[in-house]
Amino acid sequence: MSEVNSYTESQRYRRVKQGNLTIEGASRAAVQTYWRIPELKLGFDLGWQPWEFMGTPRWFISHTHMDHLLALPAYVARRRMMEMTPPVIYLPEAKVNEVRQLLRIFCRLDHGKLPCQLIGVKPGDTLELSRELVVTVSKTYHSVPSCGYIVWERRKKLKPEYQGFSENELRDLNLAGVPISQEIRIPKIAYSGDSTIKGLLNCPDMFRAEILIMEMTFVAPNHHADSLNKFGHTHLDDLIEHRDRFENQLVIASHFSTRYPWKQIEHIVHKRIPDMLEGRLILW
Repeated sequence: MSEVNSYTESQRYRRVKQGNLTIEGASRAAVQTYWRIPELKLGFDLGWQPWEFMGTPRWFISHTHMDHLLALPAYVARRRMMEMTPPVIYLPEAKVNEVRQLLRIFCRLDHGKLPCQLIGVKPGDTLELSRELVVTVSKTYHSVPSCGYIVWERRKKLKPEYQGFSENELRDLNLAGVPISQEIRIPKIAYSGDSTIKGLLNCPDMFRAEILIMEMTFVAPNHHADSLNKFGHTHLDDLIEHRDRFENQLVIASHFSTRYPWKQIEHIVHKRIPDMLEGRLILW
């Protein structure tokens, strides 16, 4: 895992490499949240839109709070200005009509068009992006309609009963219409958006993904009740309680409350999780 910082339009975002994937973005509660994985040509949430991110054609919106959606009109407008194809935006289906109305208002304000494809999603949906990539949608628990996403890599694998067959035998079976392979899916990236820990617990595959991007808005002991009951967020206590579930190679904890200075966040988390999940946890 390697990391660098970049500065764009007076906005600071971080970049981390994990295996063959790059995670870029920034997240701070009530300020802005945006992530992208350039190798997969997709991103999560649009609380801000660095110019470099404009070329990413697909975005998955977890929910419609402003710090996760505010840059949508600017992003769509920039792509149109640069004569790029209209982007595809996935978002909770309960909010599609309202987001469409929002874009219409900006069209009237700007005297221009904002071409994009809005696709409503709900928990349980499977979204086919390509032969290699599938995205599944899961239920999360926040103060507005919300959802989480897992990006899966899919591969074809020879069925166990045909292991050891010669190439000629496999070819003959294939020509005869016998299905000799099966699809396997590997969870590459899980994104919980804003949610209580229940959003992870009810979707165990999130704990299996190679990379998990999760929120951990609250870290102070006296804020646990707030995180669960009032705002619909995750607390540091939740991560500690369920730490044995995290099989991920990299866990990115983010979206910290603006109540905390950064040094306080680091101090509290490092004190309570000295090994940082055996070096797999980073604070963002």
